[in-house]
Amino acid sequence: MSPLARAWIACPLALAMHGSGAQQVRTPLQPTRMTPAAIAAHPALGAIAGTSGLAGIRTVVLAGDPARPGAYAIELLVPPHTRIDAHTHRDDRTAVVVSGTWHFGYGGLADDAGATSLGPGSFYTEPANTPHFAHTGNEAVAVIISGNGPTDTHYVARPGDNAAFHRNRP
Repeated sequence: MSPLARAWIACPLALAMHGSGAQQVRTPLQPTRMTPAAIAAHPALGAIAGTSGLAGIRTVVLAGDPARPGAYAIELLVPPHTRIDAHTHRDDRTAVVVSGTWHFGYGGLADDAGATSLGPGSFYTEPANTPHFAHTGNEAVAVIISGNGPTDTHYVARPGDNAAFHRNRP
């Protein structure tokens, strides 16, 4: 089975797993089917709720709205040689690498030694409030992430780094 096919199978399953928990009124999930060509043609956004806010990373909302209560799925298109510092999200998230090699790790410090190289078809989790980080190498990466909104991004402060507080995004 191709990595893209596995991603398409994993995302609905992950969305279903995120179905309960919050006390807020949920935005109903709409029936959606998108071929890879339709995803590529879908409008890409920059920084939105639950993304790193880094310039150059494109976000495609596949389902739901990450800023509102309810299930959502987004695709991140991350250019080569991009580093995302340690950060957290308030919701549990699951992800599948669609293309490229995504170097992903857990912890409050973005450390190359603590990252695992995840190729197409790889799956990982971003548990709520658990610091994690990622980077790309010489190739772009596409990752599909699903969660249960609303989501956010909070960068982990490093000693002497007040900039982290200015990068936090709703």
